[in-house]
Amino acid sequence: MSFGETPITLVGNLTDDPELKFTEGGAALAKFTIAVTPRSFDRTSNQWKDGTTAFYRCAAWRTLAEHVAESMSKGSRVVATGRMRQHDWTTDQGEKRSMLAVEIDDVGASVRFTTVTVNAKRTNSAAPAGDPWNTPGNPAAADAEPPF
Repeated sequence: MSFGETPITLVGNLTDDPELKFTEGGAALAKFTIAVTPRSFDRTSNQWKDGTTAFYRCAAWRTLAEHVAESMSKGSRVVATGRMRQHDWTTDQGEKRSMLAVEIDDVGASVRFTTVTVNAKRTNSAAPAGDPWNTPGNPAAADAEPPF
């Protein structure tokens, strides 16, 4: 993360299936929206009350994008971390527009209200070079102790 970026963690539900696209250069891009509704307990009525739902437009790139598209669907409850980004553009009519979106760094299923089954899918490209947790494609090395 660079200086001046706004980190954010979202806990909510996908409003639709992620939309997977590929750039002209071949990079995968998954676009999706997370609906986040705050809840608070009203002691007067002795009930939970929902606040105003906020909708966050999100984008995940490369391997993460493909995993999100394969793993998540409309209604999936997720925990996502990323960075707020402002996007500015000019319409064909010359009007200036801007929007905030979240560039997702990581996302997972929330198990607060349900259970999930995780199918580990190891990809050597997912871990950066020099990462001590990234085991080589050698089956014998996969069972080795971590280097600490």
